[in-house]
Formats: sequence, C-alpha cells, structure tokens
Amino acid sequence: MNNYRQYEDQFGIPLFVKRGLTLVKGKNAVVWDISGKKYIDCAAGHGVVNIGHANEAVAKAIGEQAQTLLTCTGSFYNDKRALLLKKLHEITPASLSRSFLCNSGAEAIEAALKFARFTSGKKRFVCAMRGFHGRTMGALSATHNPNYKKDFEPLIPGFTFVPFNNFEKLEQAVTEDTAAVLLEVVQGEGGVHIGKKDYFLKVQEFCKKNGILLIIDEVQTGFGRTGKMFAVEHFDLQPDMMCVAKGIAGGIPMGAVICSDGILLKPGKHGSTFGGNPLACAAALASIEFIEKNDLPGQAEEKGAYIREQLLTKSLPRVREIRQIGLMIGIELKEKAQPFIQALQEEGVIVIPAGSTVIRLLPPLTIEYELLDIVIGKLTKVLSRERD
Repeated sequence: MNNYRQYEDQFGIPLFVKRGLTLVKGKNAVVWDISGKKYIDCAAGHGVVNIGHANEAVAKAIGEQAQTLLTCTGSFYNDKRALLLKKLHEITPASLSRSFLCNSGAEAIEAALKFARFTSGKKRFVCAMRGFHGRTMGALSATHNPNYKKDFEPLIPGFTFVPFNNFEKLEQAVTEDTAAVLLEVVQGEGGVHIGKKDYFLKVQEFCKKNGILLIIDEVQTGFGRTGKMFAVEHFDLQPDMMCVAKGIAGGIPMGAVICSDGILLKPGKHGSTFGGNPLACAAALASIEFIEKNDLPGQAEEKGAYIREQLLTKSLPRVREIRQIGLMIGIELKEKAQPFIQALQEEGVIVIPAGSTVIRLLPPLTIEYELLDIVIGKLTKVLSRERD
C-alpha cells in the first residue's frame, strides 16, 4: 500500500496545514478519500471548480488538446489561444479589450501592478484593508493581513491600505504618484465582505476624473461565482484592468489580466513561458462554454439565496451574520470557526475559513439541491451543538 501521507510529509515542504484527508476522486460536488468515504465539497479548491469536479466537457477538451499540441510560446500564434482571447473580450465589461494570459491569480495581480506602473509612470497603489491578492512579492505587498507579510519584509514599497467601502478614506489616501486603485468587489479571504454599489461607483468616477487606473481583482469572484459572470456586473463597473483565475479553466492552472485600450505595453515588458498554452486555453474555452450553456451564474444566484434563506430559518445562536452573494457565502460566528470546520468535515462536508471566525462556502455552481439540503442540515447540526 502506498503511504501517500508519509510521502507528502517527508518530501513536500510543509506550507499547508493538512486536513487529514487523502482525496483521490471527485465528481461534480462530491469528492472521495482513499478509503472510499465521500464528502460534499463546499470548498471546490478555494473556488476553482465552479463547473464541478471531473467535468466531462473539460476533460474531453483537455484529452483532445493533449494529443494535438500541449505548448506554444507567445512568440507564435495559436488557434486555441486566439479563440480564448476573443471569448474573454466577448464576456467581460465593455471597457476591456485585450488580455494577457498567465498561470494563476497571483501572476495576474503581478502583471497588473507592472502594467499600471508602466502605463501611468507612477509608483503608488491604494488597496483595501482585509484585501487579499496573493502570496508572491508584488501581490503580497498589495495584501493587507500582516501575518502573511511580516516574515518577508521589506516588500515592495508604495502600497497604502484604507477601510473597505469607505470612499472618503480612499480619496484621502490618493497622491500625485498614485498609479492605481486595486480592489476586490467581494473580499473572499478577508471574510466574504461584499462591496457597496454606491462606494464602487464613487471610486470609479473618482479614478476616471483623476487619471488613476482602476484594477478589480476577480480571481475568486469570476466566472459565475457571485450570480453574475463577473462581480463587476452587479454595479456595472468598467475597470481599466480585471484580474481573473480560479474558475477560468475548470481546474487547470490559469489566470489572465483583461485590459482596456488605455493600458500601454510593448514587447519585452512582460511575459510567461506557460501562459496561454493550448492545453489551458482549450480547458478554459470548454469551461466558459459550459458556464454559459448551463447558466451557472443564474444557478449560483438561486442556490446561494436558497442556502441563506434556509439557514435564516434555523436557531443558530452562535452565528453573528450570514453574508452571501451567489454561491459565495460567509457565516460569521461569535467564536473561532476552526472547531466547527473540523466538525463539518467529520460529518462529511468540506468547508474553508475566511479569517478566524468565518466559515466560507464555495461549492461548485453545479451542486444539486439534494446535496444543498444535506449541507444545510449538517451546518445546523454542528452549529447547534452544545459546547464540550
């Protein structure tokens, strides 16, 4: 018998707190561990598997492309890349016209920061408290939580943090050297805090009036998660750049920065060996087609509202607040969330935290109502238990 846990512990660098499961199989919203026990997956790879595990359309596209052409540098044209670039232009806000394809959300943020500095000739950025944008050096510099940052300082200078949903504080933080404002519409890692329409419209108007670029991080919220294809659609935002990743390619590592015509670049200023490779592009095309064909944004809106409405009918004195937009749900507790996350796993439901007191649900948008009812029942059971 293979000792998979032993191998990971012995040969891997211990950067993750392990959950004690060896997952070996998935189908739609269910995963199985090595013993055959199944779990309802309300983490979905931190919001990656919007279209469900082992999606047949994406698996077919990957298989066909793997036998055709796996890699093709950006120095050459490619059919799948061209089709994906066209598709991204079609489904993103009208202000956006061109894309840079990369391999992850952090890479998309890194690219956007470089593009903003090059385009504007300015160096500083305004970001939000509780905001999370990734763990590479530039993305980490734009991330607020000091616990992620303190061991790696000095980071890249020029980042100022202001309270989320507070326009006056943001306005005060801008200087003559501000290149861009970088915000999430919904702060996922920061606790599932949802932006206010009036705030974002004021920020957008202010940025346009003052020649400041507006960068929106849709790494977790994109591709149907919030009940729209992109969260900016809730407020009709027209950003200068939008960073996406997670849900773009059905689980294949991929990211992108979609830019307006005002973002000025030229050859040699940025690049990526694997970015825009035909395999990832084929997976993304199949994934986006599946999202559109099955109206997954609409499903997310309806299913997320269903979960929230059902939970609000329960007596859950431990719950301080339920924040929900589409199938992006944060259940804030009056105490630490980790014991309840572990208890839910023991009950066969996988969830993740969003800060120390928030249980976060990011299930596949394709999850069946039968499974949602089980999840609601398990949440009610676990959150109603007496303290040990």
